[in-house]
Amino acid sequence: MSFQGKAFTPEMKQLVMNLKRHFDAEKRAEKYVSTQNAAKRVAQGLDIGEATVKRIMADSSRTNTQKAETARGKSPYRVSKNLQPVIRTCVREKNLQGQKIRADDIQDYLARAYQIDMSRVTLLRALKRLGFTYGAGKRHSLVKEEPRIILARRRYLRRKRANRNADGSLKRPEVYLDETFLNTHHSCRFTWYLETDGPWVNKPSGKGPRRIIVHAITEDGWVPGARLVFHAKRRTGDYHGQMNWENFSRWITRQLLPNIPPHSLIILDNAPYHNMFVDDAFPTSKTLKQELREWLDRNEIPWTDDMLKPELFELCQRFAPQPAFKLDLLLKSTDHTLLRTPPYHPELQPIETCWAIVKNHMADQCDFTMETFHTELPRAFEKVTALTCQKVIARVVEQEEKYWKEDRQLYDNDERTFGEKNDDTFE
Repeated sequence: MSFQGKAFTPEMKQLVMNLKRHFDAEKRAEKYVSTQNAAKRVAQGLDIGEATVKRIMADSSRTNTQKAETARGKSPYRVSKNLQPVIRTCVREKNLQGQKIRADDIQDYLARAYQIDMSRVTLLRALKRLGFTYGAGKRHSLVKEEPRIILARRRYLRRKRANRNADGSLKRPEVYLDETFLNTHHSCRFTWYLETDGPWVNKPSGKGPRRIIVHAITEDGWVPGARLVFHAKRRTGDYHGQMNWENFSRWITRQLLPNIPPHSLIILDNAPYHNMFVDDAFPTSKTLKQELREWLDRNEIPWTDDMLKPELFELCQRFAPQPAFKLDLLLKSTDHTLLRTPPYHPELQPIETCWAIVKNHMADQCDFTMETFHTELPRAFEKVTALTCQKVIARVVEQEEKYWKEDRQLYDNDERTFGEKNDDTFE
C-alpha cells in the first residue's frame, strides 16, 4: 500500500523516527545485523513489542489484506468507468490553464485526491484508449485529446443541443439505455470492528453467480416493462462479452420499443453488440482475400486474378457505400432515432448513476443468499424515481454544456483545426 499523498498521524511519525534512530545506532556501532528473526528486528527498529508485530502479521494474513496490497502480475489493462471522467477532467483543466501535464502529474493527482495508486503502464493505456496523445504544446509538451475524440464529442453534442427548445425543454423524448452486471455476493468491502479481533464478517470467498441487467430511463424514470435480468455464463471478465446481438435485438423489439414514447431519441454507448454491421457490410483490412473477391462480385465490380489483397481492398474502398449497422436497420421502420455517445464518455450517460444507486442498495442488503438477492433487486430499482432521473439527466446536461464551451476554448488556445493529422506519441 502506498502512503504517497496521505497525511501521517503523530503515531506514524513517531514510528518513522524510532526506525531512523535505530538504524543510526546500528551505523555508529558498526554492528553486525542478523536477519534470522525478521519480526524481532522490526520490533527493535520500531520500538514496539515482538508479539505486537506477530499479531499484526497474523491479522493481515487472516484478512488477506497483505495479499491484496502486494498482488503481482500484469497491470490492469482498463480503468473503471468512474475513473474515466476523472482522468479526462484532470487533463482538460490543465490544458485550459495552459499548464504542462505529464503522466506523472496525473498519477500524483489520483493518489492525492482519490487515494488511487495506479501504475504508469495502466495510466498510459487508459490515456491512449480515452483518445489522449502526448505532444508539443505552445511552450511545452503536454497531454491533449486527439482530434477524432473532439470531433466525435462535437457531433454528439450538436445533435443533443438540436433536440432542445429555447426554454430547455425537449423536442423529442430522450431514452437512455445501458447494460451492467451484478454478482450475488456484491457487498460493502468495509465494516467497523475491534482492532484486536479483526473483521469477522462471514463473507464467501467468491463473488457468486452473475446477473446481466439491461434497462432504460427517461425523465419519467425507468421505462416500464423494459427491465431484463438474466444469468451470465461466466462470473468474471467483461460483461459486454456475455451479451450478444440476438439477446439485445430481442430486448429492443419486445421490451423497449413498445414501452417508450413515439418519436423518441434513443441514446446508447458503443458496446460491440450495439454496432454490429449488416451481413453484407463493407469488408475490413482483416477480411480474407477470397471474401474481398466475393464482395466485389456481389456488387458487380470487376477485378483480375493477379490482384493482391491490398489492391482488392483498395478497390473495395473506392466503391464501398457507408457501412450500415443492424441496429440502425432495425429501427429504420420506426419513427425513433439512434444517437451514440462518444467513445469512453460514461459521464454523458445518466443511467450510469442509476446503476450506482441500484448496486449500493444491493450491497447494503446483501446477506450472500440468492433469496435475498431476488427479493431486494426490485426494491433497489424502486430507489431510482422520476425525480432521481430528472436530477441525474440535468447534471449530464450541465456536463454537456461544459464540454461544448471548453472544446471551443481549447480549440482557440491550441490554434489547430479538428481535422489536423497528429502523429505525437506518448512520453
